[in-house]
Amino acid sequence: MTTSNAQAQWKGKIKDGRGTMKFMGYEGAYTFSSRFEGSEGTNPEELVGAAHAGCYSMYLSLLLTEEGLNPESIDTKATVTMISDNSGPHITEIKLDCKVKCQGLDEAKLKILAATTKEKCPVSRLYAGGTAKISADAHLIK
Repeated sequence: MTTSNAQAQWKGKIKDGRGTMKFMGYEGAYTFSSRFEGSEGTNPEELVGAAHAGCYSMYLSLLLTEEGLNPESIDTKATVTMISDNSGPHITEIKLDCKVKCQGLDEAKLKILAATTKEKCPVSRLYAGGTAKISADAHLIK
């Protein structure tokens, strides 16, 4: 079993308050404006995306390695969409776009491994059964 830690602090009211999120030496400021209006700083959804992209990349590397392949690079971008409705703000979708450079891998095999990765990486499993739609697309690069 592994345990990881992260920390967040918020001070003040929602619109004019400020916060910080910390993990492993990283400390980033976040505000209402950085979360909902696109201003400078980070936000929880960005960190959710980073966690999902990192998990997806590592799990795909595991599957490629188990196939006897040696991936040179796996670059995954996560796009996290959040909306606000009558129930409040919630994440509706996480799109993963992955570019893989791996000699000996063909597009068909990548699609199979990418689908397995989407279902089995721990962060995807965390969101399974939730209201957010998770999609993943992987492409070979030369």
